[in-house]
Amino acid sequence: MSSTKVSVSLIVPCKNEEANIARCLNSVPWVSEAFVVDSQSTDQTERIATQAGAEVVQFEYKGGWPKKKNWALENLPFRNEWVLILDADECLPPEAEDEIRKVVENADQPSAGYWINRRYFFMGKALKHAYFPNWNLRLFKHRLGRYEKITENDTDSGDHEIHEHVVVEGATGKLSIIMDHHAFPTIESFVEKHNRYSNWEAVVESTGKDEVGSLQHKGVRGKRLLRRIFRKLPFRPTLRFLYVFLWQGGWLDGWPGYVFAKLHAQYEFLSVVKAKEHSRREKTG
Repeated sequence: MSSTKVSVSLIVPCKNEEANIARCLNSVPWVSEAFVVDSQSTDQTERIATQAGAEVVQFEYKGGWPKKKNWALENLPFRNEWVLILDADECLPPEAEDEIRKVVENADQPSAGYWINRRYFFMGKALKHAYFPNWNLRLFKHRLGRYEKITENDTDSGDHEIHEHVVVEGATGKLSIIMDHHAFPTIESFVEKHNRYSNWEAVVESTGKDEVGSLQHKGVRGKRLLRRIFRKLPFRPTLRFLYVFLWQGGWLDGWPGYVFAKLHAQYEFLSVVKAKEHSRREKTG
């Protein structure tokens, strides 16, 4: 590990992440600056982040657009050209330092952004099949990248982007490292988050654009297109279960893979019924 910091600015959007923030920040001690964009946490998130060397910036959401990540990209005083975005429940492996250093220090490299593969941890186990691979564009030149705006409507899903992806002006590449995602330490946390996410899904299904063409990773474009087709099919909860458990190979992940697939079927059911409820409210005024 080099003693010289890598010229990249870290953004970690969060709220009440005292259980995760130290692991996240400690996984990237080599970044030259780190911003934790906090939404008035009531736990020890701010204290822990400050002790870890990050600058904590408070974000006050006023509804609508922009949400937290795009706000950070527009307003933070970056010292570096490149930014790295991690959620508080994500962390990078040690080898990320060398790979990212080579990217940001190579003035001749052609890409404006890089996709990082993500691996879910669930019920104490790394899922090697369900929701894997899972590509996210997280390293990019901050002046050239913004999160897509899928809907102008209020989604009642919180103050940060959920399924929106970064779109950059320029070519993109892929890194070889794998990011660990500790999103659901308990079943309750999965249910709570996906209750909010289904609010987003319901509004997007009823009124959103959900564009495909602007996304620069063909695998992500394919999943977005598949999602648009999938929304028109009957028996969506059952199909979602079969997709995760059989098509993606969740059965190879054992009991955690089965539970993961069943919970996603429940999430799909919530998305379906909330979309119908939203459409009914729109029609009746």
